[in-house]
Amino acid sequence: MSKQRLDAAFELVKTAGRKAFIPYLMAGDGGMESLEEKILFLQEAGVTAIELGIPFSDPVADGPTIQEAGKRALENGTTLRVVLDYLAEIKDKVEVPLILMTYLNPVYKYGIEKFTSDARTAGVSGIIVPDLPLEQSGILLGQLKENSLAFIQLVTLTSPKERIRKIAEASEGFLYAVTVNGITGERTNVGEDLDSYIKRIMMYSHTPVLAGFGVSTPEQVKEIGAICDGVIVGSKIISLWEAGRLDEIRELVRSAL
Repeated sequence: MSKQRLDAAFELVKTAGRKAFIPYLMAGDGGMESLEEKILFLQEAGVTAIELGIPFSDPVADGPTIQEAGKRALENGTTLRVVLDYLAEIKDKVEVPLILMTYLNPVYKYGIEKFTSDARTAGVSGIIVPDLPLEQSGILLGQLKENSLAFIQLVTLTSPKERIRKIAEASEGFLYAVTVNGITGERTNVGEDLDSYIKRIMMYSHTPVLAGFGVSTPEQVKEIGAICDGVIVGSKIISLWEAGRLDEIRELVRSAL
């Protein structure tokens, strides 16, 4: 039921006439023992799903805030295996779908078959692997399908129309629309061409289109959410949590509802 759980969450949001809101957390930042508290807080706040980052030593897509969170997590001894074991322990308390964002190297080291099986056992609904090109995704696809895990694809501002079409057709759960050129991180404004970019993506997508990278204010959540199916917020969530500004996290979530 893993993938179906994610699909059901999006259907619920759509039926209610709302926009999806997915926060990003770095697993192990602040210690693994804090992850349950964070997940349950966000679940209670009303998020659609939660994206959990797996710390990696060479995070090519991550901006400074997420890189620092990853360093702290690595210093705490966080690994893919530690995260999956922990999620398996708390899964009976978790009702919101969980999405793992991991680079390919940790998956290879873990073993693809065991990783996908353990991810399903841990209650994971979907997987994002930002450094795995669509053309090479066959190395994971079979095992992901066997374990009912959505394989979520990313599309970028520089992707030509034909590539957008192929990526959109391949994506499961939702299609992740990257809203900036470059790495993750908070932005003061959104690009002028975002509207036409999102419309172009939505023409091809058979799954919800969520925009992420650089979304950091309630105003941006509303502005971007108005032209797609929802947003993903990462760096800002990490910064607010670290500063203990939990009310502002709630405000961000509410701005999508």
